[in-house]
Amino acid sequence: MSWNEPGGGNRPRDPWGGKDQGPPDLDEALRKLQSQLSGLFGGRSGGGGSSRGLGGLLGIAAVAIVTIWGLLGLTQIGEQERAVVLRLGEYSRTASPGLFWYPRGIDTITRVNITQVRAAQFRETMLTQDENIVDVSMSVQYVINDPINFVLEVRDPERSLQHAAQSALRHVVGDSTMGLVLTEGRAAIAIQVRDRLQQYLVNYTTGITVQKVNIDDASPPSQVQEAFDDVIKAREDEERVKNEAESYANGIVPEARGRAQRIKEEAEAYRQQVIAKATGEADRFDQLLTEYAKAPEVTRERLYLDAMESVLTNTSKVIVDMEGGNNMMYLPLDKLAPASGNSALPGSALNRGISPQQLRDVTDAVTEQLRRDLGSRNGRGGR
Repeated sequence: MSWNEPGGGNRPRDPWGGKDQGPPDLDEALRKLQSQLSGLFGGRSGGGGSSRGLGGLLGIAAVAIVTIWGLLGLTQIGEQERAVVLRLGEYSRTASPGLFWYPRGIDTITRVNITQVRAAQFRETMLTQDENIVDVSMSVQYVINDPINFVLEVRDPERSLQHAAQSALRHVVGDSTMGLVLTEGRAAIAIQVRDRLQQYLVNYTTGITVQKVNIDDASPPSQVQEAFDDVIKAREDEERVKNEAESYANGIVPEARGRAQRIKEEAEAYRQQVIAKATGEADRFDQLLTEYAKAPEVTRERLYLDAMESVLTNTSKVIVDMEGGNNMMYLPLDKLAPASGNSALPGSALNRGISPQQLRDVTDAVTEQLRRDLGSRNGRGGR
């Protein structure tokens, strides 16, 4: 016997909670739910409750959909962003940073970062002014300064930037020689490309501002790379030799000028010395002439002694030709000095030479001896 069949006091208990109650009626349950909902929205339970309950469900669904739609329209615009708002495909406004709401499905927004620095790389093979082919690699750094033009005026602004950059690069390189492109002219070429590219972008109303253009690499085609490497090496050697020559010139010219100035100063000093010496000799001669006029014999004797002193000071050997005789007298002055009464002189003093006073004493002694010898010979000859 099934559990839900009637009869029998010991059969299992009815799970629906009543003795004779069967499973709940689904329609009845729906009617109760509708009546409760209609009561919440101002309706009444009773007759016609089914239609009123269905209207309440539709109202709840509508409110929920509106709420969800409104929440989906809330968005946050970043500090570095601007949002271009289009209403049914037509420009409406530009949203500033902050919390922003727009009717989704009616308005569409396009976010644009106006502070981010973007970069684009280009590499082109082109012809120079002197009809040579070069491969040039260029990078462009840019920012978006007008989000409306960037979004609405040009379909693909970045592709337009690429075409404009290639055109500007070809124009500038086409007006330059290959040597200028490969060596020291890259900075000037980059500046010219930047100015021309910015003018193109302004004409196209792309809303893009170019900040910097760099010529990353410039090289000849691979087929002639070795030949151009030799040319570049020769130019580098030329610059090195020029720098070495200039360095040598900068070193030798001041040195020569200094040496010439020193020679001039030495010549001037010698001139002054000769003039001063000549002037002193002339004054000395004038004074000597005055003294000679007063006492000729004494002055003559003194001049003779001074001359002998100046001559004998530089020698230690004197040979005297005796007048009236056939013999010559040899006077070793270095040996005669001790005999003149200064035998106590140390050896070191003799090695250093004879002092002027000693030489004068020796000269006087020799002169006196010569006079006595000459006088005695003349006396014997008279007898």
